Amino acid sequence: MKAMILAAGRGERMRPLTDHCPKPLLKVTDTPLIEHHINKLVQCGVTDIIINHAWLGEMISSYLGNGSRFGVNITYSPEENGALETAGGIIQALPLLTKNNGNEPFLLINGDVYTDFSFTEMPKLAKDRLAHICLVQNPEHNINGDFIFDNNQLKNIEHLSESVMKSKNSYTFSGVSIFRPDFFKGQHTAQALKLGPMLKQAVSQGKVSASILNGMWTDVGTPERLKKLNEQLTEMEIKK
Repeated sequence: MKAMILAAGRGERMRPLTDHCPKPLLKVTDTPLIEHHINKLVQCGVTDIIINHAWLGEMISSYLGNGSRFGVNITYSPEENGALETAGGIIQALPLLTKNNGNEPFLLINGDVYTDFSFTEMPKLAKDRLAHICLVQNPEHNINGDFIFDNNQLKNIEHLSESVMKSKNSYTFSGVSIFRPDFFKGQHTAQALKLGPMLKQAVSQGKVSASILNGMWTDVGTPERLKKLNEQLTEMEIKK
């Protein structure tokens, strides 16, 4: 299996930290966010990694190189005319993801999240599904959640009445997932396109499965969250 790490975002909410450093290179316990992901991929045997980049992208490729010092092979998908959003970046990188791999599923990870979840626990993608997403308990900044997940059934929130929602469980998409290249079939390259609407459409068609991500997870979207995460991890290390 190949993996793709999304690393092209500007990180507006993370400013001023991202004015001179791309968000995936911001450090968590003295290690860049993206390096945490790479180390976890190595642990589960995934060594072919595609990374897209845009804002200060040369800093990412300069730091990671070809990946050999981490025990992986990294290929870059630069978005030279500006970030193509989540889906647009994946679509541009599809030739790299499918090379020598055909329509085999690939692991997709947001470069701006932190988790101690082991990727070895990712389930196999069912033959009749185009994607599998890992969900987490709703954080304070997304208290209403992204999806309803109940009795192993994944549904879109906006398609449910308020009374139904109150009796169900809502969760937030963790940014850790598996996709088949066919999920993006028919889409064109070189255009900005968000993954969220495409994912919701596939959910409504019953083409997406889900599971709950066990372990620590943080969307490192603001300086405050980054600071809190580092403090939390430091405290945990002291208690060991």
